[in-house]
Amino acid sequence: MFPLVTSRLNLTQITEQEWPLFLRLQQDPDVMRYVSDNRQEAEIRQIFNARLVRWEIHSRHWLCLVMRDKHSGVPIGFTGFVRSDDEMAEVGFILDPAFHGQGYGFESLHAVCKFAFEKCRMRRLTATVTVGNIGSKKTLEKVGFKQEGVLRENYYLGEVWQDDWIFGLLRKEFK
Repeated sequence: MFPLVTSRLNLTQITEQEWPLFLRLQQDPDVMRYVSDNRQEAEIRQIFNARLVRWEIHSRHWLCLVMRDKHSGVPIGFTGFVRSDDEMAEVGFILDPAFHGQGYGFESLHAVCKFAFEKCRMRRLTATVTVGNIGSKKTLEKVGFKQEGVLRENYYLGEVWQDDWIFGLLRKEFK
């Protein structure tokens, strides 16, 4: 089942080895600007540990994949999805800022969507993005996600209620 392989990436389930990268990204204010307020290391560790649990096709916890450069083995970020009900899942991705703007987000998300639709038989994928996160919005749209609406004052971040963009992609729309 894994790794998922693209032209430049190997995507494998995370292991304890990825803890330093996970922690660094979770503590980077630029990376987390649209994701979360500052978290203590213990809370980040709990999130990480929950993603270490072995994932199988019908699991209801996050499939968390580390993106690695296929040739150098350098870790680039994380991607994956969490299954909900009725053959649906929510996707997510987070990249090291050193690799922003190089197409890795698109490449990894496309591979995750293909896996979710073809192997896991998902009917629909969704994504929630804090308004203003243009990079994530463009990545989702490039993969084929459609913006389906805005949830006003949906997420408390930076001591302010933020609006969220809601995206969806149906299996029959995926190319």
